Amino acid sequence: MEAGYEILTKNYLIPNQLQTTMRYKLISSILLLSVFLSSSLWAKDNKLTDEPDSVYLFSYNGNGLRFAWSRDQTNWTTIGKGYLFLKSDYGRWGSEKKMVSPYLIKGRNGEWVCTWSLNDKTNQFAVATSKNLINWSPQHYPYVALGKNVLKPVVNYNPVEDLYTISYADVEGKHFQTKTKDFISYSQAVKIPLSAFTNRSQTAEISGQHTGQTHRVAWSVIKELQKVFDLQQYKALQNTETTKDDVQRFAGLKPVEAKITLQPKNAKAISNMLTGIFFEDINYAADGGLYAELIQNRGFEYKPSDKSFSDKDWNSTFAWSLKGDQTVLKIDSVSPVHTNNLHYAVLDVKVPGAALTNNGFDGIAVKKGENYNFSIFSKQLQGNNGSFEVRLVSEKQGILGKLKIKSTSSWKQVNGIFNSAANATDARIEIVPLATGKFAFDMVSLFPQKTFKGRKNGLRADLATLIADIHPKFVRFPGGCLAHGDGIQNIYNWKNSIGALEARKPDRNLWGYHQTMGLGYFEYFQFCEDIGAAPVPVIAAAVPCQNSGTGGGGQQGGIPMAEMDQYIQDIVDLVEYANGDVNTTWGKKRAEAGHPKPFNLKYIGIGNEDQITEVFKERFTLIYKALQKKHPEITIIGTAGPFFEGTDYEEGWKIATDLKVPIIDEHYYQSPGWFINNQDFYDQYDRSKSKVYLGEYAASLPGGNKTNLETALAEALYLTSLERNGDVVCMASYAPLIAKDGHTQWNPDLIYFNNSEVKPTTGYFIQQLYGNNAGDQYLPSELKLSNNQDQVAKRIAISTVKNTKTNELFIKLVNLLPVSVNTSIDLSEVATIEKTALKTEISGNPSERLIMPATSKVNIEDPLKLPAYSFTVLKIKLSK
Repeated sequence: MEAGYEILTKNYLIPNQLQTTMRYKLISSILLLSVFLSSSLWAKDNKLTDEPDSVYLFSYNGNGLRFAWSRDQTNWTTIGKGYLFLKSDYGRWGSEKKMVSPYLIKGRNGEWVCTWSLNDKTNQFAVATSKNLINWSPQHYPYVALGKNVLKPVVNYNPVEDLYTISYADVEGKHFQTKTKDFISYSQAVKIPLSAFTNRSQTAEISGQHTGQTHRVAWSVIKELQKVFDLQQYKALQNTETTKDDVQRFAGLKPVEAKITLQPKNAKAISNMLTGIFFEDINYAADGGLYAELIQNRGFEYKPSDKSFSDKDWNSTFAWSLKGDQTVLKIDSVSPVHTNNLHYAVLDVKVPGAALTNNGFDGIAVKKGENYNFSIFSKQLQGNNGSFEVRLVSEKQGILGKLKIKSTSSWKQVNGIFNSAANATDARIEIVPLATGKFAFDMVSLFPQKTFKGRKNGLRADLATLIADIHPKFVRFPGGCLAHGDGIQNIYNWKNSIGALEARKPDRNLWGYHQTMGLGYFEYFQFCEDIGAAPVPVIAAAVPCQNSGTGGGGQQGGIPMAEMDQYIQDIVDLVEYANGDVNTTWGKKRAEAGHPKPFNLKYIGIGNEDQITEVFKERFTLIYKALQKKHPEITIIGTAGPFFEGTDYEEGWKIATDLKVPIIDEHYYQSPGWFINNQDFYDQYDRSKSKVYLGEYAASLPGGNKTNLETALAEALYLTSLERNGDVVCMASYAPLIAKDGHTQWNPDLIYFNNSEVKPTTGYFIQQLYGNNAGDQYLPSELKLSNNQDQVAKRIAISTVKNTKTNELFIKLVNLLPVSVNTSIDLSEVATIEKTALKTEISGNPSERLIMPATSKVNIEDPLKLPAYSFTVLKIKLSK
């Protein structure tokens, strides 16, 4: 996941696979108009009557590469009002993604080369190349061995030696130099005198003094750069389209008549796995969410580093407190239950009566008459064999249940069952030693017996049921950014998430909290099986998130090549764990966990919206080829970076094409306007190349990441185009899936919840309607409208699919207009068995946050009125 409205440096020309005749004509006409207006403005403001053959181009910094032009190197005109043509993608968002002292030259064969400093700490610099100052190569961040850091890196090209030199200073004022031919392999850095440090930067007055480099370029270069900005302005204007402007946009618009004729003879096969879900432990989605454990910090393993030391209270005692006197609470690690969970609580009881309490995740919610399984590891360190009492207590309702447990002299897990005496949302657990001495406790757990499907160590039933009701065809897990982690040491290791709970290795969650690994790979696989969805685990491509800031910045050079064999073996072991015979090493572990039958794993994702660097490419290629050789039956899903265009997107597709990766994962979070104006996104994708998995997407309103009926309808509109292109788009999943009230790191989300309620959004019902009304054949149709204005036509959409197994037809109709659309549907070419159809409809005011679907029956021969701002699904039974 990345910021939804980030504007990247990108080509103003649409990539070939995205072009359609309609878009080309529209954008071309707008572009010509905008360029004409821009040129006219230039002429007016700068007295330009004739275009010069060449001018001066000044490149300078504004936390990104900016350009200005001049005829005389005195009077400068900015290009694109300070638009950033290249930005640094190193390190964390905000604080780290800085471009410091960029230096631009023309190098080999006229190729532009830009170097810059990343910060004042690291022994790295950045470099990127471009043939046109518009399309930039992947950024490289090479390490250097000399110097305290890298400041003001300056690149120069020697055409005689065909060699680039990069000279830099450090904080001590020393100067160094390294050389390269290809910006991949570098010579050992050497110390140089100041006289050898050649910096040809100049200053220019452009609304203040700026330092940069001056180049003589053809006027056509300036025009092309301006076109980039013009197109971005046009796209930005499209993206900001919202229903708030519909009164003006559609003033005087009358109800639209729509005649729809289905064309079943032109039906084509499409993916039967289009609608799935993506689960990531963000927004407390796992611990405190889908994972049904009610005790927070059950193993006393919370660490200040979980929150980057920003919360002084976030430590081993978080969520725990000592109530009473004459007792001391201490956290120890001398003799743990397991080395993967070092910490445990010790109560030194001088006088019995004090209680060690845990109030769960914002309180513990229990229901009257229902059973809850309690377990705890305990041992008595000093004193005679005593016992302790465990109480389930509500602040309002009092004691809801009690257990009495005997202590032992060595670690032992003991269990009991609470039957709650009342409903409560404010319950807590109290552990009360009944004798003097020292008592040790660890892995304190409280689970509802009514988990989803009754699974031990299972999932919260109401949340899991709501997810299952989407009828997802697959589940992608465990992330997302969580999979590749914040730094190399934080890359998710699936082996740490299986086995006995006390033996699992907890870790920092890069979203700013803790993951116990209680919801691990076994539980993910079991959930997929329970809901009939294909498991799609995502493994890091041996690089951490490019936004990492722990242990270094960015991808940190990736996992060392000397460790890659073991890393690849871990992925191979995953396949054995999921599918292997019980006599294999890892298949046996699955069987020991209670599932001797294979989980039927067919897909593995390698990488997650990564920055596509040489570091990534080298490691992805190794993993891909090794896994393909060892397990050719596994379909591997690659990645095209975090956005739908730009360098990472293009480079990700190049790798996928070169390696013939079966499926590639695309991500984009955009405004309703973007989804409305990009319904042709996949129409011209090359069907001979990789299939597409749209792994993360969501529509949200600008200025707050809000969702309502408008965003839900924008998604419904766009999903009709995914069904239309279901021969190339094989999977799609909204993100994020769930979020806990008061603990959200990302908005919007599909489902919100607290400890006692689940709150689906309108967007959830859109997903549910697509998941429950899916097909494996797409039936084209002819749509004739009484009003063919572009703004009207692109807000009306239809998709018809057939489920050949159930012999049912599903017609989906979207109306994102402020007026009704009166439709007639010609089904004469379709053999229907019934004249009635089941109609499900969502409609209302576009600003409403939650609208539930309404169901009724309609005669398929009658005209069908689509209300303003509505989504309608017809389910029709066909004859065999």
